[in-house]
Amino acid sequence: MHNARLLRSSLSLLLLAGVAGGTLGCKPKAVRGGPGTENPNLDKGAMSTTLDREDIKYLVDENLAAMFSSPFWGRDVQGGPEAPIVAIWPIKNSTDQHIDDQMLTLLSEIETQMINSGAVNVVSRERQAEMVAEAQLQNSDLFNPATAAQLGAQLGAKYYITGKITSTDERFDKERRVQYSLFLQVIEVETSMIKFQHTSERSKAIVR
Repeated sequence: MHNARLLRSSLSLLLLAGVAGGTLGCKPKAVRGGPGTENPNLDKGAMSTTLDREDIKYLVDENLAAMFSSPFWGRDVQGGPEAPIVAIWPIKNSTDQHIDDQMLTLLSEIETQMINSGAVNVVSRERQAEMVAEAQLQNSDLFNPATAAQLGAQLGAKYYITGKITSTDERFDKERRVQYSLFLQVIEVETSMIKFQHTSERSKAIVR
C-alpha cells in the first residue's frame, strides 16, 4: 500500500513537471525578421485588417509608378528646363480608423520616392510644418485648396501633391474584408489645375 502511494505521488510529480515544462515552452519570444535573418518573410504576413508597412508601400508604389510613366511627368517634369519644386501636402485620412502612424509612414514613403526620382526638388515637410504653425492654421485648413496653393507659392513650389485614403469595411458572419483606396493628385500651384491623379487599391480580410 505504501509503495502504491509512493508510485502515485511520483507520477503526479512527473505530470506536474510536464505541464510546467509545456507552459514554459509556450512562452512567447521575440524574433527578428527581414533580409539577412532567419525570418526573411516575417513582414510579408498580415496580422490584422489594419494598414501595415507592406500595404502602404504597395499603395504608394502603384500610384507613383503611374505618375512616373504619365505624360505629365515626361512633358512637364522631365521635359522642363530645370527640376521643379514640389511640396508634399498631407494625405487626408477618410477612413474610420485611427492610423496616424501609418499616415506618417505613407508621407515618408512618398517623399523618399519623389526625392530619389532625381527629377524634382522636394520641400521638406518640417519646413511646411513651420509655415503652418506660423500661419496658425488648423488641421482642417491643410486640405483647403486655396490654403494649399497659398502656402505652396510661399514655399516656391510649382506643384503640390495631396490626396486621401478611404476604406470600405464589410462583415459577414465571422468574416471581415476592408478595401483601402489611396487617391493622389498633383496640382499646379499657380493655376490650381490638376496635372495628374490616380487611385491604387488594396484589400485585407479575416477569414475563418
